[in-house]
Amino acid sequence: MNDSAASSDTKPPISDVQAELIGEFQFLDDWMDRYRHIIDLGRKLPEFPEAWMTDDFKVEGCQSQVWMKPEIRNGRLVFHAKSDAAIVSGLIAILLRLYSDRLPDEILTTPPQFIEAIGLHEHLSPSRSNGLHSMIKKIFAYAKAAPTSA
Repeated sequence: MNDSAASSDTKPPISDVQAELIGEFQFLDDWMDRYRHIIDLGRKLPEFPEAWMTDDFKVEGCQSQVWMKPEIRNGRLVFHAKSDAAIVSGLIAILLRLYSDRLPDEILTTPPQFIEAIGLHEHLSPSRSNGLHSMIKKIFAYAKAAPTSA
């Protein structure tokens, strides 16, 4: 276990980040506050170069425009993503918080339990819910296709 990405070694497991996220949302009783929080998270996404907004990185199954570009750094998958919709950008921010800068095996063995725990399955429109699931499928597909490090 000699990973040269020392800063990534200290990153808590996805399950811990998921529990933290669930707690964050449970603190917000009202769904309008939760939507605002999701939108605020999306506003903090890093820049996504226009050159990456191609069909190669487009996530199919989303009502809004979504692009996701994977990168492998020190055996870890790092995701860059962007949407043209505020709530979807927030959902991207949540997914990146959980699954970016992770080993592929960790991604594949940690299902997105936050969706039900937060109540997103009940409060997202069917098209947004489909988009969220499409983004998750894409992340898991990238993780399955990533080279495994020995």
